Parts: sequence; C-alpha cells; structure tokens
Amino acid sequence: MKLGTLVKPLLIAGLFLAGPVMAAPTAQQVLTASPIDDIVDRYPAMMSEGIREGLKRSPQLPPMVADTIGYVVTNSFRAADIEQQIVKNLESELSGKQLEAVQDWYDTPVARKISAAEIAASDPSAWKQIQARAAELNEKYKGTDRARAFERFDRASRATESAVDTTIAVQLGLATAMAAFSSDSANYDELKQSIENQRGKIRGIVEQQVYDSYLHTYEKISSQEMGLYIDFLESGPGTAFTKTVTRSIQQAITDPIESIGNQMARFLSPQK
Repeated sequence: MKLGTLVKPLLIAGLFLAGPVMAAPTAQQVLTASPIDDIVDRYPAMMSEGIREGLKRSPQLPPMVADTIGYVVTNSFRAADIEQQIVKNLESELSGKQLEAVQDWYDTPVARKISAAEIAASDPSAWKQIQARAAELNEKYKGTDRARAFERFDRASRATESAVDTTIAVQLGLATAMAAFSSDSANYDELKQSIENQRGKIRGIVEQQVYDSYLHTYEKISSQEMGLYIDFLESGPGTAFTKTVTRSIQQAITDPIESIGNQMARFLSPQK
C-alpha cells in the first residue's frame, strides 16, 4: 500500500542547576532526532490517498463522492495529533536513560544516514520506484545476507506488524464508506470482524511489500551499518522506543475510524 511538514520546534537541552551535566532529553527531542516525525507527517496524506484511490476503483461510487470521502479522511487525521500521541506515550513509558540511549543512537552518523534513507522512502512518490524495482531487487539479493537479515530486522522494527494494522485501518475506513453509501449496509462491528478475518491474507501481501521496501530503502546501507541498526532496534531502549511508537501511531490512526464512518453515513447515505 502507499503507504504536510511539521514545523519542528527549537529544542534546547536543559541543564541541571549544579554542574555542566546535561539533562535527559525530552520525548519531543528524541522524536525530532529520529525520522519518525518526518514520516508521521506523511500519514494523513497516505491515508486519504489510499482510501480515495480505492473508492475510485469501485463502480458504485462517482469520483466526486470518492473525493468527498478523501476530504473527510484528510480532516480526520492530523500529523500533529499523531505526533502528540507518540510524545505522550514516550513520556509515560520510557525512562530518562532509555530516551537518552535512543537519542545517542540517532545522533550517530550511521543513524543519520539510515534516517535519511527512511524519510526518502516514506514519500508517497517513492512507492512507484519501489514497485518498479521489486523484481530486480528480489533477484539481486536472493540468498544473500541482506535477504536473510530481513526476518531479524522485521521482527525488531515491527515493520510488517505495524503495516498490517495500518492496512486494516485503511480497509476499515474504506468499508465504512462503502457501507454508508450502500442500502445494504453492515454495522461497524460486523465490518471490523470481516476485515479482521482476512488478517492472514493481508499479512502475506503486506509482508512482501515490506520486504520490497526494505531492499529499496537500505540498498545503499552497508551490511555493517544495518547490523548496527538492528542491534539498536533489538536493544532494551530500541525495543521500548519502537513498540511505543508503532502502538501510538496505530492508536492515533484507528481511534478516529468509527467517527469517520459516522460522518460518511451522514453525508453519503442514500435518501430514503
């Protein structure tokens, strides 16, 4: 799936009153040091575009209606809200030492290089390149250490897990729109259960897409650099950071879904 720029605040590290010891970084500082805020910035557009394009492929809906739904989605997901959710959860779930360890990683040249690659790959326009080169890169890396490292990377980064949850959220948004426009509509819980029942199938598709993206995104990252990155992701602070970020994003995306369905029902339900 396909898979606004936030104005980053000026962040100044605080000092303890006694001595030159630096205070532990804040959750906002750590998020800004990571590529997450830049990637999250693209989420509302990706959600809107994904649902809009899916609806336009349905013969039941006129393009104008699909665009209207896209507009509703765009105004229901805000990058600032998603970022606020991440910061809130990082503050409550990570210790000062963990936040410091995460910032120390993202301050390294290797992390900055990897972050730049991840930000570039998260742009919606990059997906066409990923798709176009998928077969070539799959063949190029078949049986190599880079291919074998994917399972470890995927488990540590929670990439497929997070992408599956996001895909299901998009599918649910699409389904609620279709149900709102159809006279034979299903309620939200029925739609959710129906889509959840397809999780295994969705996972198979998404995992291949994540693998294609992995090969493209880290193509210019050396094996040594990837090893350092995966080591960080598997560390205590890295694991805590990744789990909190992915869960926060999912929470911020799925919470408005039912509200979106209700809005669509009001706008789009056929007149009786």
